[in-house]
Amino acid sequence: MPADDIAVGGFSPLSTCDWPGELVATVFCQGCPLACHYCHNADLIPPGRGAGPDWREILSILEGRRGLLDGVVFSGGEPTLQKALPEAVVAARALGFRVGLHTAGPYPDRFARLLPDLDWVGFDVKAPFAEYERITGVPESGLRARESLIALAGSGVAFEVRTTVHAALLDEAALVRLDADLAALGLGPTRRQPFRSQGCQDAKLLAAG
Repeated sequence: MPADDIAVGGFSPLSTCDWPGELVATVFCQGCPLACHYCHNADLIPPGRGAGPDWREILSILEGRRGLLDGVVFSGGEPTLQKALPEAVVAARALGFRVGLHTAGPYPDRFARLLPDLDWVGFDVKAPFAEYERITGVPESGLRARESLIALAGSGVAFEVRTTVHAALLDEAALVRLDADLAALGLGPTRRQPFRSQGCQDAKLLAAG
């Protein structure tokens, strides 16, 4: 599928926070199969063409930033929803950029095929794997995330595993269960990141703080 078919919801030509220690441009892909209550990019959840620049425009910008940026990060939304993502990744690499990916791993097969072309992954673990549905609203999403994480851990690709924490969704006992799930895969605890109210559209979570 041509990379031009990638749906872009937004684009940041310079980011210092989307790939630790790297200067990157970030492509925010439109659409996500999950509906996490705390999502701060809720406008990127619905599928569609997206409100961002088209891929050809982004490539033109990236061309002018060769030698100035370390890499390109594909974020979202959920970038692996995009069937044209592999072609977009290859196009970014062809310009000399390293490539990072933010994902929750909902499509294990697609993710596994991407791994050989990735340099870094920021992987979002939502909850203990058996408890994902109360965060994502999607049955069996924890099983798919676990499968993707196993592939990532065995790939040799550098990665970070992180978890967004809101006390109304993940209490201390749940975090202990989450860390036990990861330990069973040979992984350490996730990096905790606090709930951000900006962009969240869940009134109950906002009221709970």
